[in-house]
Amino acid sequence: MKENVYDVIIVGAGPAGLTAAIYSGRYLLNTLVIGELDGGTISEAYEVCNFPTYPNISGMDLSLKMLEQVKKLGIEIKHEIVEDIKSKENFEIKTNNATYKSKKIILAIGREKRKLGLKNEKELLGRGISYCATCDAGFYRDKIVSVIGGSNAALTAALLLSKYAEKVYIIYRKEKFFRAEPAWVKQVESNKKIISIFNSNIIKINGTEQVESIVLDTNKELTVDGIFVEIGSEPNTKLANQLKLKLEKDYIIVDKFQKTSLTGVFAAGDITNNSLKQVITACGEGAIAANSAYEEIVKGN
Repeated sequence: MKENVYDVIIVGAGPAGLTAAIYSGRYLLNTLVIGELDGGTISEAYEVCNFPTYPNISGMDLSLKMLEQVKKLGIEIKHEIVEDIKSKENFEIKTNNATYKSKKIILAIGREKRKLGLKNEKELLGRGISYCATCDAGFYRDKIVSVIGGSNAALTAALLLSKYAEKVYIIYRKEKFFRAEPAWVKQVESNKKIISIFNSNIIKINGTEQVESIVLDTNKELTVDGIFVEIGSEPNTKLANQLKLKLEKDYIIVDKFQKTSLTGVFAAGDITNNSLKQVITACGEGAIAANSAYEEIVKGN
């Protein structure tokens, strides 16, 4: 397999990884970004309203602007899956396509969408079940859909879907929206197409070839054409465990320089144990991680 040597390899192409790449590129470090999805999960966001300079911008547009800046610096982005990382004299990163070596690694791998864990969920993926309203909302024009969850992501998904669907149910296990920003709650409450159902959990999905209805733990059955799952995310610990990094509740522990417990490995964004999981903080952490990697390389560490 082809082998390349880099100063820094950034695993993850979301806001943290792309910002790290921008800083790394400006430090003139030989840099590679490896990511499965350009822009990471923020590219799936219906609207971002708290990123400085943009009163509102779609997640896809924000991602494209970041990607454009990275590419102008001449930084490689490879759409590959990292399968294994080994710590040797240099770090060895094996993907589904090649093996690379690097002096430093920045892990910006974010989190993965949680699944409902229900029968038929996997089989009906793409046939009524979706984890991305931005990707699939247009397929549900004049149909009835449900959104599972009560976070900002769930509410913004419902708002986007309301532009296409005839009716949108939001199914939430709590008695009210308490995790979402008040501005999103207000928009949902004033939208006549959106019906919020609280104190309820989905326990069954009906349908064989296509989603037909859902059953709630209140014994209520709702006829729906689509189910959009927005019940949060969880960190992917595979690479962290391979490197034997110290974790806190499955999140990588970092210091103020974004250093992990293993020398030469940095982490940034939603994968870290820092408390606020937002685009702006991910970008900040990516910048710090790149700066820290640069400082170590300059000092010969």
